[in-house]
Amino acid sequence: MPFILECLDRPGSLDIRAANRPAHLAHIDTVADRVIAAGPILADDGATPVGSLLILDFADRAEVEAFAAADPYARAGLFASSSIRPWRKVFPKA
Repeated sequence: MPFILECLDRPGSLDIRAANRPAHLAHIDTVADRVIAAGPILADDGATPVGSLLILDFADRAEVEAFAAADPYARAGLFASSSIRPWRKVFPKA
């Protein structure tokens, strides 16, 4: 089942994001076959990252929670908040 994982950064934490980005990307790569989409959420300037959005096809919420907890960004304390929600793709049609 697809889930949205939305994580918002703590203010003033760009250094934490930059320092942990390679490990974060490697973590996502471990489940690359189950990633529908992933990327940074940007500030209104269209350039500054302020969070992360992932759409993942995992068996259940517990699996998403475990994946999120193991993310190097989360372990480094980057996120002020995170949420997990079930998701259904409607467009584009397959």
